[in-house]
Amino acid sequence: MASSSLLCFGLCLLVLFNACFAQIEQVTDITREGKQQRQQQQRFQTQCNIQNLNALEPRQKVESEAGVTEFWDQNNEQLQCANVAVFRHRIQQRGLLVPAYTNTPEIFYVVQGRGIHGVVFPGCAETFQDSQQQQSFQSSESQDQHQKVRQLREGDVIALPAGAAHWIYNNGRNQLVLVALVDVGNSQNQLDQYFRKFYLGGNPQPQLQGFSQSQGGRSQGSQGSDDGRGGNLFRGFDQRLLAEAFNVNPDLIRKLQRPQIQRGIIIRIEEELRVLSPQRDREQEQEECEETPSYERDNGFEETICTMKLRHNIDKPSHADVYNPRAGRVTTVNRFNLPILRDLQLSAEKGNLYPNALLAPHWNLNAHSIVYVTRGNGRMQIVAENGENVFDGQIREGQLIVVPQGFAVVKRAGNRGLEWISFKTNDVAMTNQLVGRASVLRGLPLDVIQNSFQVSRDEAQKLKYNRQELTVFTPGPRSQWGLTVA
Repeated sequence: MASSSLLCFGLCLLVLFNACFAQIEQVTDITREGKQQRQQQQRFQTQCNIQNLNALEPRQKVESEAGVTEFWDQNNEQLQCANVAVFRHRIQQRGLLVPAYTNTPEIFYVVQGRGIHGVVFPGCAETFQDSQQQQSFQSSESQDQHQKVRQLREGDVIALPAGAAHWIYNNGRNQLVLVALVDVGNSQNQLDQYFRKFYLGGNPQPQLQGFSQSQGGRSQGSQGSDDGRGGNLFRGFDQRLLAEAFNVNPDLIRKLQRPQIQRGIIIRIEEELRVLSPQRDREQEQEECEETPSYERDNGFEETICTMKLRHNIDKPSHADVYNPRAGRVTTVNRFNLPILRDLQLSAEKGNLYPNALLAPHWNLNAHSIVYVTRGNGRMQIVAENGENVFDGQIREGQLIVVPQGFAVVKRAGNRGLEWISFKTNDVAMTNQLVGRASVLRGLPLDVIQNSFQVSRDEAQKLKYNRQELTVFTPGPRSQWGLTVA
């Protein structure tokens, strides 16, 4: 009896030991897996020897038949520090930006206008189909099927993974203006630290296919290149091989490779572009569904790459994270309200300051901030780690400036107000304020403030508690202290 009890006790210990060992091994594997994932998500590191910052204008302008593309100089030390490239499209009415993809993740903001946007993901079904097509597999000229098409409007932020081919069409009445950031420092980029644009159609000029190929200068009026340096992706293939792959006549491949009319990458559609797209009211209903928090809507399995949300409107006042009825609002889009940003390691912030209002002095904890002014003007100051002022000047609509990680920054709107979009190099970018109800001073004991700055206790209380607002501040009587902006 004693020996059987001892045997049972030994077996129990053995089972318990094996279970514990398996759990430890599982935890170790998860930890190792997480470490490898973090290493894969690390950005390319660059030198950030910033002595002076400037508000930047586009350096290069390339014209197409129905629009203009403008580039900021990627070799500028600000953009090299942030490891990003920035460009802007101005698409005229009925202008089509031909399909293309990049070697890096891309995030763009709709500054003005309306349009439609299509993205093609490999392996995904053509879910937009003619009703006749659904009943018959016999194709005809009037029938079509393609992947999902999305409506674009002012305030939309669109996120795209590396290698995703996409196109844009202006079906509105006004010019469609987009400002885009490509994150060359992202782990999805396996090439060097310059972005490359791979066009599937049109007659792209060399400058449009990678700004590193043209270190400056301007190219206006040229809508194509026959010098062998530029061209769409099909141009380099053998005509007979492509004809065999497409199962078409080689004459058609010749048109594919070298369109006769040099029109650039934004081409004009003579008649309205015919695509399958839901009506606007249905699109709005879908948006309202998409606005529901992901933890209430998705179970983690249903959302695939074919159905993932790529767009979030950041201009709606109801979406504001911080709102002051007398000063303005700040709205963020990150991985929590646009989950694809988790994979791209990017986020964005939209700021609206009313005339003469102030954005609290703050710094970015874990990201560079690339600020593009969408409307108005104002004054901006940026301070480096040594207390030196690296930028103190006016900023206006259309200008760009980089705020490196950790650098402190303050913005004050001019008499016309100030609006901007900030692209940030982290999917959960965080800031810490120097002033205000949520500031770092609020978290410090009064004695620490008093002794750190060698002030009286009463003065320490004023520094800590005088400003009760959060993030966006109303203009006050102290605006005459040299901070007024025309």
